[in-house]
Amino acid sequence: MVSEEVKSARAIGQAQGRQVSRYLNALDSTKPKRGRQRSTEKMEARRDELPGEIAQAKPLKRVHLIQELMDIEAELAKESDPMDISSAEGDFIAIAADYSQRKGISYAAWREIGVPASVLKSAGVPRTRSSD
Repeated sequence: MVSEEVKSARAIGQAQGRQVSRYLNALDSTKPKRGRQRSTEKMEARRDELPGEIAQAKPLKRVHLIQELMDIEAELAKESDPMDISSAEGDFIAIAADYSQRKGISYAAWREIGVPASVLKSAGVPRTRSSD
């Protein structure tokens, strides 16, 4: 039988894991993409051209054009509703030091995945690991 203390510790650990995951996913989704970026105007213009091209295309080309249209629409939707990571960041800051210590995650590992130094500083994650 598992004690209430162990159950509580597990629940806290799982909740912290979800908070860390939510923040890292938000951070990843707002990261600028590599390569040349298309402007919103160019994407909208291409979106408006595609239905005519799709109507006249042969089946194989049509499926590629349909996918291009879907990709453009998804990208435009993402731009019109940018993710607000401030809530996830606040939750991360509240638990990052404890989570890092408990899971043995170093400052350098957080930085490598893209967590800003200012966030780690606010969270109290030390630059060097203390000896356990």
